[in-house]
Amino acid sequence: MFKSKSITFVLLPAVFILGLSFVASGQETKNEVKKYTSNLPFKMPEIGLPVIPDRSFNIESYGAVGDGQTMNTAAFKRAVDACSEAGGGTVVVPPGLWLTGPIELKSNINFHVSRGAIVLFSRNHSDYPIIKSPTRGFVVASPVYGFDRENVAITGSGLLDGSGLTWRPVKKAKVTSSMWKELTGSGGVVTDDGTIWWPTKAAADGAGYLRELKSRKDKKDLTAEDFIPARDFMRPMLLLLSKCKHVLVDGVTLQNSPSFAMYPDRCEDVVVRNVKVNNEYWAQNGDGIDIASSRNVLVYKCTVTAGDDGICMKSSGKRPDGAALKNIVIADCVVYHAHGGFVMGSNTDGGMEDISVRNCDYIGTDIGLRFKSARGRGGVVRDIYISNIYMKEIVHEAILFDTYYEESKRDAQLQPVTDRTPIFKDFYIDSIYCTGARQAVRVAGLPEMPIEGIRISNAVISADRGFTSEFASGFTLRNVKIIPRSGEVYSLRDTKNFAIENGFCPPNTDVFMKLEGKGTADIRIVHTDLSPAKTPVQLGPDVAKNALVQN
Repeated sequence: MFKSKSITFVLLPAVFILGLSFVASGQETKNEVKKYTSNLPFKMPEIGLPVIPDRSFNIESYGAVGDGQTMNTAAFKRAVDACSEAGGGTVVVPPGLWLTGPIELKSNINFHVSRGAIVLFSRNHSDYPIIKSPTRGFVVASPVYGFDRENVAITGSGLLDGSGLTWRPVKKAKVTSSMWKELTGSGGVVTDDGTIWWPTKAAADGAGYLRELKSRKDKKDLTAEDFIPARDFMRPMLLLLSKCKHVLVDGVTLQNSPSFAMYPDRCEDVVVRNVKVNNEYWAQNGDGIDIASSRNVLVYKCTVTAGDDGICMKSSGKRPDGAALKNIVIADCVVYHAHGGFVMGSNTDGGMEDISVRNCDYIGTDIGLRFKSARGRGGVVRDIYISNIYMKEIVHEAILFDTYYEESKRDAQLQPVTDRTPIFKDFYIDSIYCTGARQAVRVAGLPEMPIEGIRISNAVISADRGFTSEFASGFTLRNVKIIPRSGEVYSLRDTKNFAIENGFCPPNTDVFMKLEGKGTADIRIVHTDLSPAKTPVQLGPDVAKNALVQN
């Protein structure tokens, strides 16, 4: 048995040691977590790791059969309940193919999925009850979930498969013609415009049913039974933890999730390490790791392939003691296909601050660093520190700030500032390298609330297009090389207090900087040789001649 003040793990009998091979010792785990959360640009509280008692409960002892045919929902429940009633311990899933419905986690339990074990969640949606969650109202029970728990671990190098294809809609534009033919030939429903396939008619009709339900019933009168007709539409997350403390998720593979793969919501003291997420690139809403309104979180050495955002921060609901999402560290992670490698938003109304992202690789993601929000769902996002990010073959922007997210028409008219106006400020981005993107950087702020206080240093980004901004203020770029294939290196509209220091003008540049908009002012280019450009600076008709200072 390995012990420390903060964590206890147990060496089980020899038949189970293979599944526990990832554990070096409790003290080593504690030391590693401390290493990742030390020497940060903000004060990070010590993360309390889960304490798991020295007992083990093998699901086979409670009637589980790993043949891929036997339903094991009751056996999993018996094992978890026995472990909980004994005061906690490790529930062991040995090698095998374990078919089951949802598994509810309890406090003081390590749910250990051994190497060679696949927990295969049922394709029969009636096996998933409608339950009341503490933060999201009525939901479909997730394949693995826990509410208001403490000391929870999910470990091992086995697989959790959410049978997501039976739940998710598929957009025709995202799949090959042969796959579309196979899907539509398998049953289900195609929308009238022929663009989306739904696995069932109930799923296709679910949004309309929910609107009707909420229009004819007061929310406080709704029951779980009212939501059953919309169950197919209300896709569950594969792993949902709400209001949990002292959480460790280590080593498991999460794949084929009905919607988001992992969603710690309003949790505290969370460590996610060595986790693999494998969702198809066409998996609708198939996010990888979403950290929602949580505090004191470390995510490291994870690998994600996702159908939506890769590693994402979400924040809803204000707290009286500050930002709902705070003290987050993301390090040493790799994201392959995803809508963004590291993402913030689109919900930011609870606020976000003190976040560190470092030493991560993004390969083939739609966007590299993606910061998104919109009017009506925004809050203050500040004190964000990002360093040593390496990107390759990014489909769209290497770096994107966008506070018009999902607005079909970008309204550039001033609107009143409210407590839900998105505010992005005080970002420190250092040592960013990208080869191959459609655009290097795009900044789209609001006229009433520009993106402000962004510092980018020591970056090299090659892309089809360069750096564009609209409604931005207080940017400083130091030792930054933007290398576009064509067009201006910088195109700034309604941007002010923007400085380039020790910049770079690529050879054979036509226009280094284009300035537009009457709000553009106080643009400074310092210690930058613009002689390679045919036209160093091009001023639009609305831009004052003294808007630019060059030294």
